[in-house]
Amino acid sequence: MNSHSIMVVPSVFAAIDTDGDGKVSASELRRCMEATLGEDVSEAEAAAVLAAVDADRDGLLNQEEFSRLTAPGAQEEDDADVKRRCLREAFGMYASSPTEDTITPASLRRTLSRLGSHELGVEECRAMICRFDLDGDGKLSFDEFRVMMMA
Repeated sequence: MNSHSIMVVPSVFAAIDTDGDGKVSASELRRCMEATLGEDVSEAEAAAVLAAVDADRDGLLNQEEFSRLTAPGAQEEDDADVKRRCLREAFGMYASSPTEDTITPASLRRTLSRLGSHELGVEECRAMICRFDLDGDGKLSFDEFRVMMMA
């Protein structure tokens, strides 16, 4: 990180950390991304970006973790690999268990609830999954999740 970045990161971090708790949440990162990119960013997309650099896996970014988003060389990694890794991280948040590589209506409901989304019933989650359940098994595989996120 160059000297200019060392001076800029704390002020940018402080601006994004709107509640001043010393951590950046997915919703704070999402608001920043929307303001910067000028387009809607889903909570899942922001969570995937956060998860990609969240070294201590607490679901929040401290200043050091945040600085990895802007570190020189961060853009050198192939975009397709970054997107796939971010999607894999996001998928893991929704998966029914660490050993099960699918998203079920119950696991979708549980994760959305944890992320602060309004309370959805299992039937509503089943309907959401059904739209992208290409093989008709009632759950989303990683490939189906990827299709959904790119839609």
